[in-house]
Amino acid sequence: MEEKLAKLKTLLGEITDLTATAAILSWDQQTYMPPGGAEDRGSQLALLARLEHERWVSSEMGELLADLEKETAHLPADSFERALVRVTLRDYQKRTRVPAKWVTEFTEVTTLAQEAWVKARQQADFRQFQPHLERIVEMRREYSEFFKPYTHVYDPQLDDFEPGMKTAEVQAIFDEVRPRQVTLLKAIQAHPQVDDSFLQQEFPEKAQWDFGVEVITRFGYDWQKGRQDKAAHPFTTSFGVGDVRITTRVDTRRLGTALFGTMHECGHALYDLGLDPAYHRTPLRQGASMAIHESQSRMWENLVGRSLPFWRFFYPRLQEYFPTQLGNVPLEAFYKAINKVQPSFIRVEADEATYNLHIMLRLELEIALLEGSLEVKDLPAAWNEKFQSYLGLTPPNDALGVLQDIHWSSGYFGYFPTYALGNLVSAQLWEKIHADIPDLDGQIEKGEFSALLGWLRDNVHRWGRLYEPQELVEKVTGSRITPQPYLRYLESKYREIYGL
Repeated sequence: MEEKLAKLKTLLGEITDLTATAAILSWDQQTYMPPGGAEDRGSQLALLARLEHERWVSSEMGELLADLEKETAHLPADSFERALVRVTLRDYQKRTRVPAKWVTEFTEVTTLAQEAWVKARQQADFRQFQPHLERIVEMRREYSEFFKPYTHVYDPQLDDFEPGMKTAEVQAIFDEVRPRQVTLLKAIQAHPQVDDSFLQQEFPEKAQWDFGVEVITRFGYDWQKGRQDKAAHPFTTSFGVGDVRITTRVDTRRLGTALFGTMHECGHALYDLGLDPAYHRTPLRQGASMAIHESQSRMWENLVGRSLPFWRFFYPRLQEYFPTQLGNVPLEAFYKAINKVQPSFIRVEADEATYNLHIMLRLELEIALLEGSLEVKDLPAAWNEKFQSYLGLTPPNDALGVLQDIHWSSGYFGYFPTYALGNLVSAQLWEKIHADIPDLDGQIEKGEFSALLGWLRDNVHRWGRLYEPQELVEKVTGSRITPQPYLRYLESKYREIYGL
């Protein structure tokens, strides 16, 4: 068994290296690559994807896993060896259903689509992106067909990001959240609006950047194992245990864009940096799911970064960075302003009370596209109609509407629900953290985050993919994913801010 495990880890190490190499090329594409490099980059990434896929579905991999599944069956379910075989076998069985030709073509299609999306977004013209998205949707339908029989065409897409979860399960959770959030939004809109006019002025880029760096350094981001760059759509990427990079986007007229984006991506990076080093170069060294990953980014961005204890410590520093803009603005006014609830067009800049509505809208559109009840050419009109229905706004152009997210150009269907699920998990974990660290707010007021980060590393980060997401949440909090803690958090927070 030891010899076979060693062979398996060697194979998995090669696959990990190919994945990391592709990730470096993708990072470069979104940060520094000139637009003219798109076609060649597509070929390069397609080759790496094909090589990775071939190693995954090789007969050697299949034979090793078949033998090791039997030989590790007597070991505890949470032992490294049995977990490694179980998780690898799951990935292997999924990949063997997908032809290498499809993987190669899909990589080429999405690489070109990402460049087309950038241009289309710059010009607010969906028609430039439409043919690329039409091919992506067609290929995503093909992908689902590889996994028949399924209960719903969306299930195989969702399973890639949330192992074990079904479309109906997510819809049921969202059906519970939606009416409470709509009721909360209406209650807020019936009260006097918060004044955030002082945020509508110029905030120089370098000062924004430097303050964000100061904040996440306090959080515990290790600059010896990471760096921050600019990207049109912020993301985090991991190349290994010692190289986890983040990106952000700066808007000199919107202070929160870079600040909260930096905190958000730092949350992802802290998760990747906290994974058990023993899992290095294996499938276990990944987050349990995208919802669990998103729970970490949303926790640092919102539950920490938009909290009053956080700003009691950091607001004097922010005033030093922007004395003209904020020097005479009281802390309480600033706190209310950054938590202002107002339906807006851009998801990544949405307030906590409306954010999930953005996600629910996208989920419905993705399902309609895959079911065939909505054609890509009709997507902008459908988007605008749903946006008006959900948020009371109609986007004035495609850049502020259907083209705002990069995800569809990357071929990601099934990804968006993880954002809202991550919100729910973050609050569920937050209640448990407060029970275990009673003076957490006091620590945050002093700019101390080591206990919080230590708790997350002990209870969430280090496990990687040892547990499926629902198993991990239940192990840590005592129950599966539930919206109740998040709804309690939102209603309590905005009751105080708006005097509900």
